Amino acid sequence: MDNKLLLIILDGVPWRNFRRLFGNLEGWVDSGEARVWKHRSVLPSISASCYASIHTGVSPQQHGCTGNGNVFRLSHDDVFSQVRKGGGVTGGVAHSFWSEFFNRHPFDPVMDVEYDEPDSQTINHGRFHSMTGYGHHNQMTPSDVDLFGSLTNLCLRHGLDYGMLHTCTLDSMGHRYFHDCQEMDHACFVMDEMLAPFIPRWRQMGYEVIVTADHGQDARGHHGGRDPLQQETALYYFGEAQGPCSDTVIEQLQIAPTILTRMGAPAADTMQAEPFLW
Repeated sequence: MDNKLLLIILDGVPWRNFRRLFGNLEGWVDSGEARVWKHRSVLPSISASCYASIHTGVSPQQHGCTGNGNVFRLSHDDVFSQVRKGGGVTGGVAHSFWSEFFNRHPFDPVMDVEYDEPDSQTINHGRFHSMTGYGHHNQMTPSDVDLFGSLTNLCLRHGLDYGMLHTCTLDSMGHRYFHDCQEMDHACFVMDEMLAPFIPRWRQMGYEVIVTADHGQDARGHHGGRDPLQQETALYYFGEAQGPCSDTVIEQLQIAPTILTRMGAPAADTMQAEPFLW
């Protein structure tokens, strides 16, 4: 592998919340240690559809996941499979949809919550959670610092070349409390504070880091459609690559080929979007 890379997905954070409320990420932009662009999701701007597109580089109309109620083992090549073809080691710390999309479906709450499979052609080291019982009064999301720690542990123990992390905390908070409220402001502040100590550590371990979301949310905590609040989020990059001018909008289908290009792994023929880092 030419480079090692970590993809951190904070579910459901709109552009305006990243830029207003994540003081550590924005401080690194001001210091020149990170760059930030607007990132526009695919349609529908719903979580499962976006997860699948982020990692396969194809639209929901191609991969077939039309929403959270339509999760299955995807047939398209994806970032995990392409890193493996390039000889790299992969890992994921995420919601169970990621395991179902890229390893096996349906999710087994005993066998799939934690696995180490060195011969897997997709995810070698997985730490997954299902959020079973989630609802308006039950957040059911793990502590994010535990998720960040789990990813770091996989990197140290197994020498990951590529690792991805997904947390649903802020998406769940937005659905519960909506936006422009003390609860949401504080949740973003806490997330930024918990994430911040890990980024320098990951960089010292030799990783390039991308922090983004799958989609945004509107003022009522809704997403799925074309409204800019629902579709637009931010993408922060920590690393040595060159990128486009700051007013460029990154399309979601560019993420997969960009990751693979940075790592020196082969992009699948189905990944037609242009990489945004070089």
